[in-house]
Amino acid sequence: MKKSTGLVLGVLAISNVFTSCSDDDTSKGASSQQIDKTFTIAVIPDTQNMTDFTHQTSYQNNEGGNFPIDASTQFYDMMQYVSNNAVTQGGEIAFLTSVGDIWQHQTEIVDAEHEARGFSHDPYSLISYSGEVFPTEETVNFEMPLAREGYEMVAQTGIPFGVAPGNHDSDAMWSEASFESDPSLVNQIGTLGVIPEILGMLHIGGWDNFNSVFGENSEFFKNKSWYVSSFNGGANSAQTFEGAGYTFLNISLEMQPADDVLAWAQSVIDAHPGLPTIITTHDFLDANGERLPNPIVDLPRIDPEYHNSAEDVFQTLVMPNDQIFLILSGHHHGKAMRVDQNNSGHAVIQVLADYQDRGQTVLDVDPTFLTSHGTTYGIGDGWLRLMNFNFEDETPFIEVKTYSSHYQKFSDDVTTYSEWYKASENPEVSDSEFHALDSYTIELSDFKNRFSAN
Repeated sequence: MKKSTGLVLGVLAISNVFTSCSDDDTSKGASSQQIDKTFTIAVIPDTQNMTDFTHQTSYQNNEGGNFPIDASTQFYDMMQYVSNNAVTQGGEIAFLTSVGDIWQHQTEIVDAEHEARGFSHDPYSLISYSGEVFPTEETVNFEMPLAREGYEMVAQTGIPFGVAPGNHDSDAMWSEASFESDPSLVNQIGTLGVIPEILGMLHIGGWDNFNSVFGENSEFFKNKSWYVSSFNGGANSAQTFEGAGYTFLNISLEMQPADDVLAWAQSVIDAHPGLPTIITTHDFLDANGERLPNPIVDLPRIDPEYHNSAEDVFQTLVMPNDQIFLILSGHHHGKAMRVDQNNSGHAVIQVLADYQDRGQTVLDVDPTFLTSHGTTYGIGDGWLRLMNFNFEDETPFIEVKTYSSHYQKFSDDVTTYSEWYKASENPEVSDSEFHALDSYTIELSDFKNRFSAN
């Protein structure tokens, strides 16, 4: 019998009903009474600010002050929470998926492959001065080992997991010189917005660093029966896991993937027909619930032959494949959810969660410790997403919850939650509406007809 983890709580329901399938197959969804009808997927949002070597007490900033906390403890606490609540430990978490940006920094400015194709860095763009372009040996010395240690906690439980790389996990990230920007317009950002025509455009390249930790031959995945396929050395990967009598397929994709990546993903789906399928990728929904990129990280705009937009991915891969029912992403600071119908008239749920800008934990230690712009240092505060699947009733549902392993509380239970985060994330909504963005229910009304149980 599983131990209670407190994962299933009453929530404000925001129901999004799947269109019913016309097929009537009473054998679908049938399972023994002994099968546990509930399980949880842990979704790890962008952890880059927790693993960032500059966000540790050992790091001294330009003003001579040390960072007031070791943000790495939040990362370890998050991974330990998942490990403690894994199904193999008597908990509910059957699978972990990460949406990327595991660490913060790169080791190169421009990788050799992109340099050979004519790309180069503009050292004078505003992005170059913002700190986004920051190659350092501490990536290898501190951030990557830290990430490996955290995921080792999960690996030791034996549960399947997948990791999609983000732009910060690439070997190189640079302000692309071929994209003409005008820094003299910086005073007009308030009017024109954060646009690449002022700031410049970022490009990324290389997955050697990522694959050295999470590649197909890493200790995490080599010879694991649930790790079913990979591409580009493991920057794209597929896993299966069991829950409520079903076998699920997760496909983790690199951000804004190329045509050959999508072709590989299609081959994985073709090899696993009928399995309820999840796509995990770094960049898909923005904070407004639109399939639009961050304007300054728009890879298809500057390298269209090697990248597809979120909308391209949706139209090319998702719409024709009826077994894809859920898409998980990060990258865009905030949270959002939308549901669209695929070509078969069935619903595809798309969920964004990225809490990297949250920095109440820094203020808890030192309320005066602010950035040079007078803003809070984003750390993440240990917030992660828990997607609790419940098949006990005739109509299954997903209960979406948000939990901080640092505060050891769900967002519903933090009375100051809106006070801490609403002004910087969703100032236009009421406190109750803000809470509802991180705690809601999605009905899966056609799931049992759409998919067959084991």
